[in-house]
Amino acid sequence: MTEQYVDYAFADGAARITLTAADRGNPIEPVATAQLHAAVLRAKADGARVIVLAADGRFFSVGGDLGAFAGADDPGALLLDLAEAVHRVITELVRGDAIVVTVVQGTAAGGGFPLAAAGDIVLAAETAKFSLAYAKVGLSPDCGGSQLVHTLGLHRALRLALLGDLLTAQQAADAGLVARVVPADELTATTDQVVATLLAGSPQAFAAAKRLLRDAAEPAPETALRKEAESISALAGTPNGQEGIAAFLEKRAPSFS
Repeated sequence: MTEQYVDYAFADGAARITLTAADRGNPIEPVATAQLHAAVLRAKADGARVIVLAADGRFFSVGGDLGAFAGADDPGALLLDLAEAVHRVITELVRGDAIVVTVVQGTAAGGGFPLAAAGDIVLAAETAKFSLAYAKVGLSPDCGGSQLVHTLGLHRALRLALLGDLLTAQQAADAGLVARVVPADELTATTDQVVATLLAGSPQAFAAAKRLLRDAAEPAPETALRKEAESISALAGTPNGQEGIAAFLEKRAPSFS
């Protein structure tokens, strides 16, 4: 029986998609990604005006399942297939007419960070943290990580990608990424208020505004995502990529050459 990674509910114009594999940190892996993609397409078919993407547990998402990458016969091929699958989800979120609200209750790491940032409106609990984390395992950003330059600025994005710094929820808000930072016990109520505000507006006007602003920031996101997929796939097959993943799983410092 296939494990359920994603829950979907729709009512009154809002689709609520929840990552439910809390015990595993809501990883980005093939089955979870397929279920997330199906949920986003279902929201589109339901005519959702707002999509809320949230998660259960301590993590919004820990990113990729490094254990699966380490055990793959061809990690490069696995990463390419997975990156392209996640990128189809990202494309649907950023290209669709629905306004996407991402709700970050815990840490968003690796691909979980740009997945959260794919929201048009990002809400965060005070305890939320954001980390790209790719450099620590010898890989390059994917899932739209390179597009964080549009929100965070070039040098802040470089610092996160190269030094592995964390962003707190408040720092992410100060940088322009997060729209609201609230205590964890107020996150649900704040989400409901934001959704109500969006549903009260003109869906045509909101969709047009989203399209115009996103096109101004990045007119061809698919091209950027394809470059990311090719980059992380190539790195996964290198000795440094394999050493980075192995070191992470063995909880030791990597020795890159």
